[in-house]
Amino acid sequence: MPMSAGELEQKIRQALPDAEIEITDLRGDGDHYAAHVVSAAFIGKTRVQQHQMVYQALGGGMGEELHALALQTDTPKTD
Repeated sequence: MPMSAGELEQKIRQALPDAEIEITDLRGDGDHYAAHVVSAAFIGKTRVQQHQMVYQALGGGMGEELHALALQTDTPKTD
């Protein structure tokens, strides 16, 4: 069964409570999403480590409930 955008956001938010999360359903099928995640938890981490943190938050949902995730991660901008 596909994962809803709300479920995807909830799983990420549980692991990264401060995150700003933008989810886009790329095909309207609940199976292909793009996510932009901004979190202070990413500060000092490589891009690979940031992505690993998000995938870990999904708890194995990739490849099962969620077929594809185009992921973009960032740290909060400071002025």
